Amino acid sequence: MGDTVADMSAETASETVSVTGWGRTAPTAARVIRPRTYPEAVAAVRDCGARGGIARGLGRAYGDAAQNAGGTVIDVTGLDRIHVVDAGAGVVLCDAGVSLHRLMEVLLPLGWFVPVTPGTRYVTVGGAIAADIHGKNHHVSGSFARHVTSFELLTADGTVRTVRQGDPLFDATAGGMGLTGIVLTATVRLQPVETSLMAVDTERAADLDDLMARLTAGDHRYRYSVAWIDLLARGAATGRAVLTRADHAPLDALPPRARRAPLSFRPSRLPAPPALLPDGLLTRTSVGLFNELWFRRAPRARTGELQRLSAYFHPLDGVPHWNRVYGRGGFVQYQFVVGHGRVDALRRIVRRVSARRCPSFLAVLKRFGEADPGWLSFPRPGWTLALDIPAGLPGLGVFLDGLDEEVAAAGGRVYLAKDSRLRPDLLAAMYPRLDDFRALRAELDPRGVFVSDLARRLNFQEPA
Repeated sequence: MGDTVADMSAETASETVSVTGWGRTAPTAARVIRPRTYPEAVAAVRDCGARGGIARGLGRAYGDAAQNAGGTVIDVTGLDRIHVVDAGAGVVLCDAGVSLHRLMEVLLPLGWFVPVTPGTRYVTVGGAIAADIHGKNHHVSGSFARHVTSFELLTADGTVRTVRQGDPLFDATAGGMGLTGIVLTATVRLQPVETSLMAVDTERAADLDDLMARLTAGDHRYRYSVAWIDLLARGAATGRAVLTRADHAPLDALPPRARRAPLSFRPSRLPAPPALLPDGLLTRTSVGLFNELWFRRAPRARTGELQRLSAYFHPLDGVPHWNRVYGRGGFVQYQFVVGHGRVDALRRIVRRVSARRCPSFLAVLKRFGEADPGWLSFPRPGWTLALDIPAGLPGLGVFLDGLDEEVAAAGGRVYLAKDSRLRPDLLAAMYPRLDDFRALRAELDPRGVFVSDLARRLNFQEPA
């Protein structure tokens, strides 16, 4: 959650405050309401006012998807009950405000894991559905909504509807960025595990083509796969990377001591960075040095290393408020996907980022599997690259506009849950089911009760 809202108490939850995304750019003021019961959530929707409202979870959308300038933001984290865990069938029924972190705490001792997790476990179940989040296992497991059998959705007229897979409203809500309503509860299928450790294989790739060849040849052997990529490397080393692929470690792979508590889950946490860090810490020189050290310290090839779940999936969660390291100006996370047949576009973009010398030390490349049915779901079969860039980098807006055009021309798209600056004229080209989404939304919410800064910026209210 943005720093201001995250620190609010229940008594101040209806005050007007400044709200930002995780990138800490473009803050806007909104009245924040924090319901603790379903009737309070219904009342909050009916009390949104002329500027409408939008649901907000733990605030890990990087841009303006959970902001609503001059309107209402409905913080659903007070709806945080786990109702039913069927440990035999591997199914959980919980409120939308429950975090993936909380699910892991409850489910891992029972031998179950969440089916999909992004790079942070501090995401609510409702947010996971609204963004149709993906993880390192998309090539095997798809996005989060694929594992949701049904959810209860509070719509603009105050009605609570049960929505199941196959329903058009399900497909509009999965990836719909909260614009169809507020998810109240969800039923989710889980992943069985024997331990809370990962068996990780690590290898270096000399350049982008070497990396893609390794991913293409070997990803089918692993449930999870991700590559950290050095976007400051140039010349023959352009796109060099550290590739880590993993599976849940079986019980017999653990040393005797670890077998005493094979499903323990105790993530470590470091002190938070100061609230006010000076700008300019992340320069091309400092990031270049970090990237060089990170690449050199990685093993050329190592197999079967046992790592904690938190270390493999969520290394940055161990540093509270790590987004502060970018200084007052915040940062932009840019993520796009292009199809397998458009590797040329990926190569051009990597070369452009490298030539531009963008100081990005958080850059990852993954392969996506089959597309999911959500009309605005981001993944499609192909290659996805995500990178963090300080927002104050001179000329960044124009540079990213050019990348957007390159992505759109290649039939790709950017991830709305991380976007903070896409031009609205490119949205329809990137998301071909946009008109279907707008039509259903116009029928379901003709007064535009559910709205966000992202929705206004990208003209989601535009008639179909």
